[in-house]
Amino acid sequence: MILSGMTLDELENLMAEMKATKFRAKQIHNWIYSKSVSSIDEMTNLSKDFREELKNIASVTDTKIKVKQVSKDGTIKYLVEYPDGECVETVLMRFDNRANLTACVSSQVGCAVNCSFCATGKGGFKRNLTYKEIIEQVLTIQRDTGLKVTNIVFMGQGEPLLNLDNVLKALDIFNNDFQIGQRRITISTSGIIPGIERLANTDLQSTLAISLHAPNHELRKELMPIENKYKIDEVKKALMNYIEKTGRRVTVEYILIHGFNDTTQVAKELAYFLHDLKCNVNLIPYNSVIENDYKKPSSNDIMKFKYLIEHSGKKVTVRLERGADIDAACGQLRGKGENVVKGVKGVKGVV
Repeated sequence: MILSGMTLDELENLMAEMKATKFRAKQIHNWIYSKSVSSIDEMTNLSKDFREELKNIASVTDTKIKVKQVSKDGTIKYLVEYPDGECVETVLMRFDNRANLTACVSSQVGCAVNCSFCATGKGGFKRNLTYKEIIEQVLTIQRDTGLKVTNIVFMGQGEPLLNLDNVLKALDIFNNDFQIGQRRITISTSGIIPGIERLANTDLQSTLAISLHAPNHELRKELMPIENKYKIDEVKKALMNYIEKTGRRVTVEYILIHGFNDTTQVAKELAYFLHDLKCNVNLIPYNSVIENDYKKPSSNDIMKFKYLIEHSGKKVTVRLERGADIDAACGQLRGKGENVVKGVKGVKGVV
């Protein structure tokens, strides 16, 4: 039995089976989520006899760090290994002059969406992560660093809305057990309409981010095969419905690729497409992966594109690149250790 991922109610039920008090459950819960211990032996306010009894039926975690890399900018990337041998990457991002510590978590092993600019889908889809495997990524970060994660973004490997049951369960635990506010949690999607519709009917305060990357069907389907199933105009309708029902603003993510979707004409078309959508826009300069020949735009082209979208009345930010030297930036996560182990520059999935 693995204790990580258990709620307070579940721990209280376990204590009842062990004929222990509910207070023991609160102590264990605190050790797991507030102090981020990795073993029962570290729970020093439990008696030695009780710890031994608990160790006979349970352990804190069965997840391991296979590879850890630290960027020159302070970003840390972990290759996390689960008991079945499957691995995903998760990233801790720190920003100068900010107290926030953001964990970028994966929701699937691999990805079926297979966007052309992203490394994750190149290896195909393996399986969904359980909600416990999702939260283990954050616990792994906290155990290793001794730091408290304050923000969560579901922007790692996989498509969160294709594993929505586990994502929502993990979100609930992040909120109630880790005490991370819902407004500090972002769920990203490539445009899975049934998932967007479900979120529209869910009482969440978290942010929904849509990976758009183009203002029209023809351009978008070159980047994102999912466009053939969920077309951009239908995705926009789903987003409009989401905004109407929740009252929440969405975030539009837009990867800028030199000479492809970063031109003045494309910027004007994007501004028109977004004019009636309640949203903020996050521009993401392309980060290279081995499998394609895309290039990052110049700083001047990025700022020109930003100006044109801002001029339409939208709030626009340019994502600060973090962890590119360890392939931890947007679009680079893959979840395989061999590239790192062999000293080859690795590639990974959408952040």
